[in-house]
Amino acid sequence: GVFAHLELLEAQAYEAAVKQEEMEQQEEKLARLKARVQELRLQRDKLRAKVDLQQKEQLGKEGAVSNPAQPSARAVLEWKIKSLKAMLQIFYLTGISGKLSKRGVCFCISTAYEGTYLDSYHLDLLTKPEVQIYRHSIPIFIPLQQIAKKYLQTDIRRFLSVLSDHLNAYVGRRYQADQLQEHFSGQIKGALQRNSLCNLLVFNYNVSTESKTFPFNVRLVYGDPCCSLPTKVVISCT
Repeated sequence: GVFAHLELLEAQAYEAAVKQEEMEQQEEKLARLKARVQELRLQRDKLRAKVDLQQKEQLGKEGAVSNPAQPSARAVLEWKIKSLKAMLQIFYLTGISGKLSKRGVCFCISTAYEGTYLDSYHLDLLTKPEVQIYRHSIPIFIPLQQIAKKYLQTDIRRFLSVLSDHLNAYVGRRYQADQLQEHFSGQIKGALQRNSLCNLLVFNYNVSTESKTFPFNVRLVYGDPCCSLPTKVVISCT
């Protein structure tokens, strides 16, 4: 009995050491990814500033040729096309790619979580006579219309950035729920409950001792729709 207990303790210690090493590796990987994201954001901001400056200079030149107070319709159209092309190049660094179409612009928003590529979503925009959504593959529970109403007509860059944040947070939450159910199905009692947006996860698990079993209930609430980590965790034991 003593030797069996020692072997059990040794196995538990080894398992704990392996888990600790995996956690340290994940933390190092996360730190590298965060540094890379910060670097890409700095590059994006520099490119945005450069493009904005070039657009203002170009618009000033075109306006000076015809009328400084009122640029021609052709000059405005050319400026819009150049602006869209520059914007496509910038967003390519942030997981958003696109191409010009006969009707306007087609965007592809790629999502990932901790370096794992997940899904891509498509969005077609019309640019004439004003910017509007033509068709898309965005999930119905993502507040696309609210985001469009707030940013689409005034700041399309901000519109795409906020939409990308919502999509990446959603797929991140869904990915974590799938991984939890896949790798810890033996510990979870019953089915893991979640809603469509995956901003509420509920599951049960048991902790057993030699004489008793304690049932625990976990409730994860994601209050921030642009965040892939819970803002509130409730654990109860009956």
